[in-house]
Amino acid sequence: METKIGGNKATRRVYGFEEIALVPSIVTVNPDDADISWELGGHKFEMPLIASAMDSVVDPGIAVLLSQYGGLGVLNLEGVQTRYEDANSILEQIAKVEKAKYVELMQKLYEEPIKKELIAKRIKEIKSKGGIVAVSSTPQRAKEFGTAAKEAGADFFVLQSTVISTKHKSKTSKPLDLPSFCKEIKIPVLVGNCVTYEVALTLMGTGVAGVLVGIGPGAACTSRGVLGIGIPMATAIAECAAARDSYFKENGVYVPIIADGGMVVSGDVCKALACGADAVMIGSPIAKSKEAPGRGFHWGMATPNATLPRGSRIAVGTIGSLKEILLGPARFDDGSMNIVGAIKTSMGTLGASNLKEMQRVEVVIAPSNATEGKVYQKAQQLGMYK
Repeated sequence: METKIGGNKATRRVYGFEEIALVPSIVTVNPDDADISWELGGHKFEMPLIASAMDSVVDPGIAVLLSQYGGLGVLNLEGVQTRYEDANSILEQIAKVEKAKYVELMQKLYEEPIKKELIAKRIKEIKSKGGIVAVSSTPQRAKEFGTAAKEAGADFFVLQSTVISTKHKSKTSKPLDLPSFCKEIKIPVLVGNCVTYEVALTLMGTGVAGVLVGIGPGAACTSRGVLGIGIPMATAIAECAAARDSYFKENGVYVPIIADGGMVVSGDVCKALACGADAVMIGSPIAKSKEAPGRGFHWGMATPNATLPRGSRIAVGTIGSLKEILLGPARFDDGSMNIVGAIKTSMGTLGASNLKEMQRVEVVIAPSNATEGKVYQKAQQLGMYK
């Protein structure tokens, strides 16, 4: 419902995950029978989980493991993996630098040129071990890296920036022609990020295989503070899901939407799916794994920006193996482990036998849902308040 903040400035109410709750119906399903598989660009995945294209989250090793477990990891082609032959020594420096010198170090490290031979090498590392290869770059360098990635055997190409548009205005450079790029690269292209119905619908018309939804909700992202932009995720996902459904009805083409960012625990993932997402892209939960390249830290990929850094390095700790975080068994009670088990249990409780049914469950506005009756957890920093 539209209102005004004063004068003629119209506004509207939007919602984040912490303000909503999912409502059980009269039907329940055995969680073991819940089907959480989904399809993207001709590939079927056994879990609706994608690891973010961030240096603290995905390296070739993580990408291979995620493929084995039924998910997908996206390797950032503008990160340390493609700038340095020995990326591990660079990651070690990032993990050890003191807080006051972090941004300065990042800006220096990311001045190192990206090497196309390393792009090919990293992709082949993943392919040689049977992994599905998804790689990411900003739109500004997509043409340059897209060809190299395709020739090296990439299965997906992800075009990602804080905000992406099909109507980019510039007096100094020619914007990327998305329809032409999708036709030329001849592998499925995912594009993001967006948060509104109109932009999502327009992006779907360019021939992309999927759309990423979310601006600024990531655990390490500071874009909302620096730029002041973004829409809370529950509303953003629901609006873009409506665009997906409209596009399918009009054109007969189903373009999945992937909720990207803002999901710290499994309950957030369940809410994202219920709001309409086909899958989710997560960073900090994966960064907590023993195998993660961040060594217990997680950072935003806009941090190295030479003129306007937007991203912090946060300590997330190491809580267990990637398998435990994704598939269990969980050793903590806060939703940080066995994300797949939580999704299936939530679906079973809500009576959803597959992800399309999960997208149709009842969602209510419930700002007290996280605090009601939780006085002891809050006081003792337990469970939901760890």
